[in-house]
Amino acid sequence: MSVRVKEIAFTGYPVTDFTRARAFYTGLLGLEEAASHEEGGELHWLEYEVGGATLALAKASEHWQPHKDGGGVALEVEDLDATLEHLRAHGVEVPMGIGDFPVCRIAVVQDPDGNGVALHQRKPHHPDFSN
Repeated sequence: MSVRVKEIAFTGYPVTDFTRARAFYTGLLGLEEAASHEEGGELHWLEYEVGGATLALAKASEHWQPHKDGGGVALEVEDLDATLEHLRAHGVEVPMGIGDFPVCRIAVVQDPDGNGVALHQRKPHHPDFSN
C-alpha cells in the first residue's frame, strides 16, 4: 500500500488561554467560529473555517506548546497596510513588517501566545493569479 494524502485536514496552533485567543482570532481578525469541543466544561478545541480551509486552536499541552518559530498559517487579507495598522493599534506584536515580493506582500504578527501568524496580500493583476 502507498500513502496518498488527499488534502490538508487543518492547520493547528496550541493556545494557553481561549479567552485571549478568541479576542485575537474572532475579535481582531474577524474570523467566524465554526466548531468547538469541550472536555470537563473547559474549551479544548476551536475551529475557524477560512476560505475552505480549517484553522484549529487547541489547548496547549506538555507535548504541544506555542512558539514563535512553530508552525505557520498565512491568512489572505484585503488590505495589508490597514490590517497591520489596526492590529498595532490593539497592541499586537509585529515581528516581521511588510516584505514585498514579486507576487505578494506579507507580514507576520503574533497571537497572544506568541504563535506567528502571517498576513498575506496577493498583488493585483499578477499573471500567476486570476483577480
